[in-house]
Amino acid sequence: MRVLMICHNHPALQPGGTEVVARSLFRELRDVHGVEGLFLAAVLPPLRQRHPGSMLQAVGDHAEEMLVWLGHFDRFFLHQLDTNGLATLAPLIEQARPDIIHLHHPLLFGVEAVDLLRRCAPQAKLVFTAHDYFALCAHEGELLTQDDRLCPGPSLDRCRRCFPGRPGADFVMRDLGIRDTLGLADAVLVPGEFARQRYIAAGWPAEQVMVMRNGIAEAPAAPPRSAPDGRRDRFGFFGHINRIKGSQVLLRASATLSAQGVPHRLNLHGGTDHQPEALVTSFNTLLAGAPAARHTGTYQAEALPSLMGAVDWVVMPSIWYENAPLVLLEAFRHGRPALCSGIGGMAETVRHGVDGLHFPPNDPLALADTMRQAIEGKGLWAKLRANIQPPHSVAAMTQEHLALYRRLLGQPEPATPPALAKPKPASKAKPKPKAAPRKPAAAKPKPKAPARRSARR
Repeated sequence: MRVLMICHNHPALQPGGTEVVARSLFRELRDVHGVEGLFLAAVLPPLRQRHPGSMLQAVGDHAEEMLVWLGHFDRFFLHQLDTNGLATLAPLIEQARPDIIHLHHPLLFGVEAVDLLRRCAPQAKLVFTAHDYFALCAHEGELLTQDDRLCPGPSLDRCRRCFPGRPGADFVMRDLGIRDTLGLADAVLVPGEFARQRYIAAGWPAEQVMVMRNGIAEAPAAPPRSAPDGRRDRFGFFGHINRIKGSQVLLRASATLSAQGVPHRLNLHGGTDHQPEALVTSFNTLLAGAPAARHTGTYQAEALPSLMGAVDWVVMPSIWYENAPLVLLEAFRHGRPALCSGIGGMAETVRHGVDGLHFPPNDPLALADTMRQAIEGKGLWAKLRANIQPPHSVAAMTQEHLALYRRLLGQPEPATPPALAKPKPASKAKPKPKAAPRKPAAAKPKPKAPARRSARR
């Protein structure tokens, strides 16, 4: 099997959830299952200036992972206007001869890339994973109004209120263009049931959209933080410092707790790269007014266990629906109960009162009350921690994708090898008693030998 994996960026440049999941899936397919293929990652315009060169560039020593330099992307219609640049990929795609093309996001490559892929590899099955709501929502896929209220989904009236300067025809053409193009996919995947229902409500065929959960790499968990007094009052935020991840909501909640005289500590891990100056200024002002909080900046993946080891709770105060955030899976991998906004993919991942707590989104006072409950609830941390289930792994995620690829290609699943029986020690073997002589009987047909099962390759 040959797989062409396409993503809107590479985790070496931008370690977002979509990029990490796509690359992890590609490497697991290649390294564990022997699947041949190519990983193409488009590059965001701000990074273009830092990485000059040809249109195609290998990522470090990984010849199968390549950056694609494209520009002039229309984020409203999801159009890649650099059609000449796309066309130069044709020989590479034809040479790759993929059986499966897996598109992980329409950003940067654009809907035009789907037509190119179909023409260059007509034999391939096309899989599209909607990691977020970009295909539904012209407002950066946030499903938020311009004043940060939750939006139930696209409609002509709602979309025109967010973009009052655009004619209604633009929204109709956007929806038809995206659905007609990505509707050519042989399978549309989403990481959770909430997202699936959003796509179905927006008119996508229910039989085409299926849930395929994200997974994270298995690794040793960070031990619980030592707390001789039994007080669990250390909170951690992991993610981008931007408007929709809710870091400002969290800082206001921390400031409220400090004003109430509730001792606690809050560590915020994440960078402010490429954020508007006004947002960074507002964040720093709120940080200065929250004495229990400190901002550590960008962190590397290998530092995550030690950062998790310093906290008791992971807080995810996103003001948008999210989808299947990897931060919550990482929290569970390290045995940390999570506090999250009770909406969307977060509420689907964290079970309120079982392995974490929910609070209303964009409500600093409600978040402060929830943090106080987490600190003062007798035995609450231990109870929630005990209920945490191991998160979905990259290995399991890859097996599920591989099974889907095989179904699309009409390939049979490999047989499971039979378990090998261990021979009993000779000292414990008992001699069989001699059978008493008996009269000869009519010959019976020999029983058929059990069919041999083929071993996994």
